[in-house]
Amino acid sequence: MRYPCAERFRLAAALLLFALPLAQAAKPAAGEGLDDPNAIRVLLAPSLETTLSSEMNGTVTDLHASLGKPIAKNAVIAQMNCAEVQARASVAKAELNMANQNLAAKRSLRDLKAAGDIEVAMASTDVEKAKGALSLAKAQLGYCQVIAPFSGRIAKVYVKPYQTVSAGTPIVDLVSDGALKVRLNVPSALLVRLRSGSRLDITIHETGKTYAAHVSAVNARVDAVAQTVELEAQLDGAPPDLVAGMSGVARIPPSP
Repeated sequence: MRYPCAERFRLAAALLLFALPLAQAAKPAAGEGLDDPNAIRVLLAPSLETTLSSEMNGTVTDLHASLGKPIAKNAVIAQMNCAEVQARASVAKAELNMANQNLAAKRSLRDLKAAGDIEVAMASTDVEKAKGALSLAKAQLGYCQVIAPFSGRIAKVYVKPYQTVSAGTPIVDLVSDGALKVRLNVPSALLVRLRSGSRLDITIHETGKTYAAHVSAVNARVDAVAQTVELEAQLDGAPPDLVAGMSGVARIPPSP
């Protein structure tokens, strides 16, 4: 069947418009490394990160945390209302004083032959019990503050000032401000080339730069299903433009 010239032109144009998006979709994006068999997906992670939670039931009276805020080691991040705990500590201290006085009196009475050894022993036991109650109250006083175990930055805040929380409620996520780790999963077949100390070139998508790194840890077990093994790498130096959560690709440089 023969088509008029105009009809053939419209048909050719339609076929071209249909084929163009398919060709563009089939073309890999620049910088993705899909055409490089040595390119491996990586993720930057902090060397230390944790979720700090409340150790007691109470109300948050002071919250010294906001997104990205730098926190020094042993700094107070949150303060809880501790009136009840302080009252219990005062009661425990008073009971210990009374137990000590009772023990001293029993010993004096024993010297006068007015009390026996059993009464003195019971009074001594009361002193030990009072000491334990005071130690418990002091330990609970330590729950009144959420302390930073290491220096870093706040990654997430879960509570608000004057919010009432229960024991175990997350307060903040804290990430260290030290060197970043590089996490990656590589095909197990590459274990013959990768070991602790092996060199890597890390290209980060967010910065577009390539950074030198070396393998610092190799998992002791291979994923039998995916046939991959987890590695950790350490960047050479501490580039200031990198933050935890950035991603990119790692390449194994050619052997010299």
